[in-house]
Amino acid sequence: MTAIDKRPVDHPVQVRAPGPKTTGLHSGLVGDPIGDVKHHGGDDQAVYAYAREDYDWWEKELGRPLAGGAFGENLTTLGLDLVGAMIGERWRIGSELELQATFGRVPCATFQARMEEPKWLKRFTKVNRTGAYLRVVTPGFVQAGDSISVSYRPAKSVSIAEGFEVYMLDRARLGRLLDAEGLPDDLREEIQRKVS
Repeated sequence: MTAIDKRPVDHPVQVRAPGPKTTGLHSGLVGDPIGDVKHHGGDDQAVYAYAREDYDWWEKELGRPLAGGAFGENLTTLGLDLVGAMIGERWRIGSELELQATFGRVPCATFQARMEEPKWLKRFTKVNRTGAYLRVVTPGFVQAGDSISVSYRPAKSVSIAEGFEVYMLDRARLGRLLDAEGLPDDLREEIQRKVS
């Protein structure tokens, strides 16, 4: 089962912390299923955001239209630099919801199958337009057209793009990721094991 096929809705959606990846509520958005709970969802991947500007870039590259939700994100943004966001950065959405950037999206086989593009995983990784996974800091509601603003930016961290590049392509620099405020605990523990 997969839940990558996301569709826009025309009403507010409740967003809350889903709890642990395999045993919690899985998605941060009420009513949004997660197919592979071993690898997706949970508190550190409660919401997945992808930028409309990055979709526009991919449309030119692939020569076909891509609707919001095509990459399986819960939130398609406009005017926010997702890969330039810092791990640990917080976003205020609407009047109450606050989310925190945790890491970029590591592409999977389901994503490869959905895109039907040769060598999609390598291509997506190399281009490093990953979008951002987010954890819920303050629950609330989100709906189309809500404003998004950066409410907190850590002084010492790593951008989503740099973190993804180091993790996926430059493992010799893994220790750099330990500087990232807000890095998911399981990822921090994995990196600490590998660099010690």
